Amino acid sequence: MSGAAILQDHKRYFHTGATRPVEWRRGQLQALLRLLTEREDTLTDALEKDLGKSRTEAFISEVALVRAETDYALKHLDRWMAPAKVSVPLGLQPAKAWTQPRPLGTVLIIGPWNYPLQLVLAPLVGALAAGNTAVLKPSELALATSSVLAELVPQYLDRSAVTVVEGGVDVSTDLLAQPFDHIFYTGGERVGKIVMKAAAEHLTPVTLELGGKSPAVVVCGDLKAAARRIAYGKFMNAAQTCVAPDYILTTPAAAPALALALSEAVREFYGSDPQTSGDYGRILNDHHFDRLVTLLGDGTVVAGGRHERSDRYIEPTILRDVDPASPLMQEEIFGPLLPILEVEDLDDAIRFIGERPHPLAAYLFSDREEHLDVFTEQVQAGGIAHNVCTIQLAVPGLPFGGVGASGTGSYHGRQSFDTFSHLQPVFSKPTAVDTLRLAYPPFGALKRKLLRRLL
Repeated sequence: MSGAAILQDHKRYFHTGATRPVEWRRGQLQALLRLLTEREDTLTDALEKDLGKSRTEAFISEVALVRAETDYALKHLDRWMAPAKVSVPLGLQPAKAWTQPRPLGTVLIIGPWNYPLQLVLAPLVGALAAGNTAVLKPSELALATSSVLAELVPQYLDRSAVTVVEGGVDVSTDLLAQPFDHIFYTGGERVGKIVMKAAAEHLTPVTLELGGKSPAVVVCGDLKAAARRIAYGKFMNAAQTCVAPDYILTTPAAAPALALALSEAVREFYGSDPQTSGDYGRILNDHHFDRLVTLLGDGTVVAGGRHERSDRYIEPTILRDVDPASPLMQEEIFGPLLPILEVEDLDDAIRFIGERPHPLAAYLFSDREEHLDVFTEQVQAGGIAHNVCTIQLAVPGLPFGGVGASGTGSYHGRQSFDTFSHLQPVFSKPTAVDTLRLAYPPFGALKRKLLRRLL
């Protein structure tokens, strides 16, 4: 079925009003929870096929996050949907004013390959909570997960309201040519520009969840604890994570000890040979593998570096002596290479970050609260985390999104509901007494005097 036909069917269903009642929205969210619970093994099997994820990692980083997002929406849905009273100025009384969230209509959600379950279904939570119909386009590069979503979603969710469309670039192009009421895209900056350009043809609002080079600044504190947390955030999913720390900035005094602590953390997590670990993933495909191997030459490998193309395996790798102008530091690495660059102090690190495009996340490791205050005030990033990496995404109440080149708009929790809603203003004034006559022309001296006092 063409994109135009799919959209027409969805709009027709939306205009019946079936998706607006709170009962429908709750029912869909509860059905999504059943899907995640009852078919967990099927979902995690697909994620293992696509990315080599262990069942535990797949559950933690994909299934559990969507479940938490859904639970949070169910808990707060009544309050989110409630109209909010707005005060009316004295000069317009008697009258009432309020805002009422309304669903946008039919939305398009385009997911990426690195978290092919979470990053399709988490936005869907907000779309359903807000009362929309949705067309889901999973990544064709994560074929097993895409196929499972296409099979399972119609078994659990309202088929007239949620459709999964599989396919490659031609399918995405066809969908993007349609006048959806909102487009939600997660992926890279290059395709993000294509999405925004296509949306502009219909003045369709967009949410772009992109990426960027997210820095981890290590100033002081427990270096071993910092290394474990950085290694955890970096090497999960073989470092194919949009908010993974892309590089480290630290002082010359701390750099050698930090590099050693990072290599020890990798060994603690994945053993002396991560290729044999059931908890370490694989690079998506040969293209990305070849790109990453080329970048290995941009620094001195101090830990890791082994790789095998036939297995799409690249060992967690720590690099030093990296030139900030090298290719390794120009684009998001999106793989298990972690450069350590040296700066004089926190101020120098902040200057380094500020001279580059705004990252999706910025991480500070320090045991001094005043460092966090300075970092939060001066670093422009999609989000800030202190003494942790990536796990901020597990807080449903925190909005998630980028700024500048790292994205447009945000979601999670209430922000997801708002993203897929129109906050419709309503103003009501009785006609029994026409107090507006004071504002009607002609304007004499008395009217002018009274209007100036009231307005």
